Amino acid sequence: MPEDKPLRSDARRNRDALVTAAREVFEERGLDAPLKAVAARAGVAIGTLYNRFPTRDDLIAAAVEDRIEAGGRIAEEAIAIDDPWDAFTYLVEKVCELQASDRLLSDLSLRAAPSAAIAHAQEHGHGLMRRIIIRAQEAGVLRPDWVLEDIAFITWSHTRIVEATATVAPNLWRRHLALVLDGLRASAAHPLPVPPITEDQLMQAMRD
Repeated sequence: MPEDKPLRSDARRNRDALVTAAREVFEERGLDAPLKAVAARAGVAIGTLYNRFPTRDDLIAAAVEDRIEAGGRIAEEAIAIDDPWDAFTYLVEKVCELQASDRLLSDLSLRAAPSAAIAHAQEHGHGLMRRIIIRAQEAGVLRPDWVLEDIAFITWSHTRIVEATATVAPNLWRRHLALVLDGLRASAAHPLPVPPITEDQLMQAMRD
């Protein structure tokens, strides 16, 4: 594919201002914040915003790109840890830590990927996560019926706990996560009442 045509200096300034403003507004008001507020924060007309980012998802993708890269680095760091259980808990804890400190990622965990590039980066990270999960299960330390899609239950509940406790006990999510991780140990496993959510069901839940 040919490289994107370089932007003129004024167009580049507008784009950078819009991305910075989007990060600020989305952090304050969530990913469904009015785009007029983003344009106003950037000091440009709403038409300029739509000219640069035709859809909300285009703007979201630009705003969260660096965050997705950070998530990928966590998976790479985790897979380099020798102990299978330590690698698994490092992965989950660091993902939750990143979400707790970043509303953009927290909100993004509740919706589908806003662009093909973001989806591709997430798929790469998911591939590493699957390897970490399988290794922990083969070592007999992670319950054998746990699947990657189950991590959504952790991130979804984590997001709500962070929202509820951020102003009164910002680290309380760590207690919840410790309880969850103990329940995921193979030695604590009991039969689950229903089968795991499928990837298709997960994507549908995030779109609805």
